[in-house]
Amino acid sequence: MKKFKKIYIEITNICNLSCSFCPKTKRKQEYMKRAVFERILEQIKGRCKYIYFHVMGEPLLHPEIFLFLDLSEKYGYKVNITTNGTFIDKVADVLITKPSLRQVNFSLHSYEANESVYSMKNYLNKIFAFVDMARRKNILICLRLWNLSDRGTNCENINILRCIKEEFKFDYNIEEKLTPINGIKLAENVFLNQAAKFDWPNLNGAEIDGKGFCYGLRDQVGFLVDGTVIPCCFDGEGIINLGNIKEDSFENIINSKRAKDLFEGFTRRTVNEELCRKCDYRQRFNGHLK
Repeated sequence: MKKFKKIYIEITNICNLSCSFCPKTKRKQEYMKRAVFERILEQIKGRCKYIYFHVMGEPLLHPEIFLFLDLSEKYGYKVNITTNGTFIDKVADVLITKPSLRQVNFSLHSYEANESVYSMKNYLNKIFAFVDMARRKNILICLRLWNLSDRGTNCENINILRCIKEEFKFDYNIEEKLTPINGIKLAENVFLNQAAKFDWPNLNGAEIDGKGFCYGLRDQVGFLVDGTVIPCCFDGEGIINLGNIKEDSFENIINSKRAKDLFEGFTRRTVNEELCRKCDYRQRFNGHLK
């Protein structure tokens, strides 16, 4: 049985924000149905430990997110949630009680892309309050600033870093130790990391020459809100549609010709899919070409 390190489940493709770095989906906006979610959990049984509520959309908007966390526990999965954090205060008291919740990733760079919409102070205070609750429950927290330029800088992060410094009572400037490669530990189970901006791949983009490697279908696989299976979390439009879990078994889908061609292509360091040839992010794995 093929196993994965990460399985992404897009429980909704609806988002309350409009971030400049996000390509926005042209797919029908919807919430994943319980029957689809539970079928996914059944079909991936024994293939991974961790599932991620993430591809597109804001997972905390899902009206049945607590039920989905309960079902995840029932089937033996630990859940990682990636959120913009704007709704964390509305769900915190219940969210924190769910045994399946392993980690919450906060995309702090969403503030820069929506700073006219809400106050930075109020935004961060809501997140800090949840972080304090989560630390007592041994839930992992990752604060993300994935908005650096090609030069590894972003002046817009200064105020956020200053607030983090004050919250965690550091006597040094965080930016002196924080690099695009190495994050820092803020407290027990609480981490901060930075990364460069990246362009989501799309079929209108330029092809990237050379050999290529990716962890799609090797370490990770994903499900869109309608049950479509995709090879990685960057195929936000389901362009590499491997099949649909509502119509076929997961075993058949990942052993289809298209799935095997993609996997074997990356094994040979060749890039078969057009979308993958236009994916800037896979260049981060160039070190695996040796």
